[in-house]
Amino acid sequence: MTPLVTAAVLLAAVTHASWNAIAAHIRDQLLSFTLISGGGALIGAVTACFVPLPAAGAWPYLIASAALHIAYYALLMRSFSLGDFGQMYPIARGTAPLVVTLLAAVFVSEVPDTVQLAGVAVASAGLTGLALWGIRGKGARPHWPALLAAGATGLSIAAYTVVDGVGVRASGSPLGYVAWLMLAQGLIIPLYALARRRPAAALATELRPYAGRGLLAAALSVTAYALVLWAQTRAPLAPIAALRESSIIVGAAIGALFFKERFGAPRVAAASLMVLGIGLMLYAS
Repeated sequence: MTPLVTAAVLLAAVTHASWNAIAAHIRDQLLSFTLISGGGALIGAVTACFVPLPAAGAWPYLIASAALHIAYYALLMRSFSLGDFGQMYPIARGTAPLVVTLLAAVFVSEVPDTVQLAGVAVASAGLTGLALWGIRGKGARPHWPALLAAGATGLSIAAYTVVDGVGVRASGSPLGYVAWLMLAQGLIIPLYALARRRPAAALATELRPYAGRGLLAAALSVTAYALVLWAQTRAPLAPIAALRESSIIVGAAIGALFFKERFGAPRVAAASLMVLGIGLMLYAS
């Protein structure tokens, strides 16, 4: 975890929280993710013309990752349609680091040392605290379908993180891997939206008011994941996964500033735990 890798992952965290906030703020989630995934496919198609193809050994991982990303988008859409951004986003992101640590140890032989494992655990505890305060702050009983959708989203994040960590290292071209991944996964949701909202002219009319925001979110999404994949070629998967989830602090700040969601002392304490955990991981690396 060199300073350059750390800076790249932190920048990815900011851009990731930003595109998720834009996606959550567009009320019709199918229109939101049609623009985001379709815009990502367009960016991928243009980029693929100028970068090398991924090596043959990377393609099975790329295809598997595309399928996992489609599941991730579907679950994230479901989460945002059922619950508030300030609650769903921390749960979805906070589930991933410990699962990535386990999967990386089993499938990639990246076994963390004691300090690194403690860092992942402390950071995850902080992330969980942020998520639970989202429930407490609403003063209502948990909405279990929303929580289950967000938890399943986190599991899909962990799965594609490990698959892509292996795939991008085998690709020989991180940018080529990103481009073809965006292209492979990006057409499914627009095609589904077209089938649901036909004719095409009607769908285009519905998309037009959100086009600027949706395409901005698409550009942020591609940038965020390109930075993470590049970092995964230079550092172990678990610390990157945990450091990337500092996006939850950004997400909480966005929720407080723009969505008028509470950010009280318990959330500050939970965020501090997360920073401590990240510090432990960076120290161990």
